[in-house]
Amino acid sequence: MTDDTSPWTAVGRSRNPRVFLDLVGPAIRGFLLERGKSNEVTTVTTRNDARFSWTYDRDREDLSKLYEAAKRAQWNASTELDWSIEVDPHNPERMLLPDEILPLAEVPEYRGLSEREQFVHRWALTAWMLSQFLHGEQGALFAACQVTEAIAWVDGKLYASTQVVDEGRHVEVFHRYLAGKLEKLYTIDDNLYTVIDALMGDGRWDLKFLGMQIMIEGLALGAFGALRQATREPLLRELLKFVIADEARHVTFGVMALRDYYAQLPERERQEREDWAYEITVLMRNRFLAHEFYDEYYGHVMSRQRWDRLVLSSEFMRRFRHTMFRRLIPNLRKINLLTDRVRRHYDAIGLLVYERDRAATDLSAAEIIADSEPPAA
Repeated sequence: MTDDTSPWTAVGRSRNPRVFLDLVGPAIRGFLLERGKSNEVTTVTTRNDARFSWTYDRDREDLSKLYEAAKRAQWNASTELDWSIEVDPHNPERMLLPDEILPLAEVPEYRGLSEREQFVHRWALTAWMLSQFLHGEQGALFAACQVTEAIAWVDGKLYASTQVVDEGRHVEVFHRYLAGKLEKLYTIDDNLYTVIDALMGDGRWDLKFLGMQIMIEGLALGAFGALRQATREPLLRELLKFVIADEARHVTFGVMALRDYYAQLPERERQEREDWAYEITVLMRNRFLAHEFYDEYYGHVMSRQRWDRLVLSSEFMRRFRHTMFRRLIPNLRKINLLTDRVRRHYDAIGLLVYERDRAATDLSAAEIIADSEPPAA
C-alpha cells in the first residue's frame, strides 16, 4: 500500500507544477511548521481584490432567490436550541457516537479496553471530530467575508453576507457544545490547516469558492448527515439539523457561482482548477485520520503508519467516503471539473463510483435533513 498520508507527500499528486507551487507553501506551514498548533493565534497573509459595484445591478435571479431563502431561514442559536439538555458521554441510551461510525472498532487495542475506557475514547474522538468542524467553520467565516468583497455580482454579495452570519453562528454553536458539553477541544488537523491556508491566501476569487463552498462545505454537509444519523444525543442531533440546512445553501451558492464561470474558462486555467480540486480532495480525505486523537491515546502503543492503515481500511472510512463524497463528486461534475482527464485520479482512490449520484444542489434542505434521519427500526 502506498503511503499517501505522509507530510512529505502532502501535495504534488496531480503532477501539475502550478498547483504544486500554489500548495507547497501552505503544506510546509501546515505539516512541517505546524502553524495551526504552535500558537493560540495564527496569522495567515491574504491577498484578494474587493470589487465594488456602483450601479448595483440585480441581474442574477438564481442568486436573488437564494438570498431570499437565506433571509427566511435565519435562526438564533441561543433560543432555537435547548442548551439545558444534559450531555453525558457515558450514557449508552444517549450515546454520542456508536462504534460502527468510528474507526475504533477496527483497532485491537481499543477492543481490549474496559467498557468505561471505551466510552472515554469515543467521547474524545467525538470531541476531535467536532473540533475539526469548529476549525473548518472559522475558516468558512473568514472565507465568506472574502467572497463577499471579491464576487462581482450584487446578488452574490447580498447572499454572501447571509453566509457570513451563518458561519459565525456555526462557530458559536460548535464551540459552545465542545466547551460547555464535552469540555474538550483539539487543535486543528494539519491537512485542514493546509487547505484553509491555501484558499485564504490565494487571490483568485473562484478558488475561494472552490475550496470552501464546494470542497470543505460539501464534505461537511455529508459528514454532518452521517453524524446526525448515528448519534442518540438530542442536543447534537438538533444542532446538526440546523447547520445542515445552512450548509445546503452554501454548497448551492458555490455551484451557481462556478458552473458557468468554469465552462468558459481557458483550458489551461480550468485544468489547473481540476488538479487543485483533486489535491484538496485527498487532503480532505486524510483530515479524518484523527492524528491528534491518535497522539493522545494510541501513539504509545502503535506506529502512526499502522494507525493510518487501520483507519483507511475501516468500515468508518468506507461509510464516510460514501456520505461525504457522494455529494462532492457530482458537484465537481456540475461545475465542469470532472473531465476525462482527471477521472482516473478519482478512480484510483475509489471516489469515481459517486459520479452519478445526485448532487447536493439537486436536493432541497428538507431532503438532505430527512436523509440524515436514522433508519426505521
